Amino acid sequence: MIIVVKNNCEKNQFDNLVDWIKEIGLDVHISRGAHSTVLGLVGSTEKVDIDLISSLDIVEQVQRVQEPYKNANRKFHPEDTIVRVGDIEFGGDSFQLIAGPCSVESESQIIEVAKAVKASGAKILRGGAFKPRTSPYAFQGLKGTGIELLLKAKEETGLPVVTELISLSYLDMFDKVDVIQIGARNMQNFELLKEVGKTRKPILLKRGLANTLQELLMSAEYIMSEGNDQVILCERGIRTFETMTRNTLDLSAVPVLREKTHLPIIIDPSHATGVARLVEPMSLAAVGAGADGLIIEVHNDPKHALCDGAQSITPEQFDVLAGKVNRMLPIVGRKQF
Repeated sequence: MIIVVKNNCEKNQFDNLVDWIKEIGLDVHISRGAHSTVLGLVGSTEKVDIDLISSLDIVEQVQRVQEPYKNANRKFHPEDTIVRVGDIEFGGDSFQLIAGPCSVESESQIIEVAKAVKASGAKILRGGAFKPRTSPYAFQGLKGTGIELLLKAKEETGLPVVTELISLSYLDMFDKVDVIQIGARNMQNFELLKEVGKTRKPILLKRGLANTLQELLMSAEYIMSEGNDQVILCERGIRTFETMTRNTLDLSAVPVLREKTHLPIIIDPSHATGVARLVEPMSLAAVGAGADGLIIEVHNDPKHALCDGAQSITPEQFDVLAGKVNRMLPIVGRKQF
């Protein structure tokens, strides 16, 4: 349930309303916007008398919310949430590029790629230290050493880093990681979601390859229920009957999620297509669809990559792509990077 409170209400009236709601056993999420204040009531609201609340002088509107996610719901939080990574913003009129290799392979590789993508406009470096692979015989990542190399690249270039957490047992290694990624295969690992919700770090949450948008939002709700509202949603393609691409990029997810949630939304065209030559057109399409950013796999030698070389573009190709994205941003009302 949401209660829209009039802007001109007195503080003591507002406080009395909030206290009364808490006294009947409900949590209250307060969202202050430019034109109104919204109270989101979280809990069993069957006991709440809508007519009684509507009759209060300070109340403009009362509405029951049918969706099971509350913290992630735009009805509770009409203004867009801005997720901050240092001085980098996701959401609003900003647009961000995250780029780097699928997996960290060596110090020279990650630093070379980091320098290249930064020069082209990327604001955050991605790189996998832990790699959940379909085959147990495939390269599983450098693990702790991979994180150390990412942090060396951060020190060398100044780029914040994002990397994937695959198990709670590795969480203590992520103290200096700027953004924790929860990958598609862990989107419904609810214990993991609750624990990263306690970290207060920005969380990049990828949609599962066979999950609905509501399930994605419910996973975000797990993180937010622990007090962490710094969540970035990522559409990375879903599994369909199509075999010519690795997955099917669901670009309709962007405008649909925009209606349902206040959280920023980015697109991963690399995993969505699995084909390097399709990364650029899908990136431009994502800009047109209204995404808040892109996360792109860039490798300095894709043919010899230890992981996902077929979907990785070169630094030179990324530079061309970034230029096209930057020229397109003013058309969709975004600031250039």
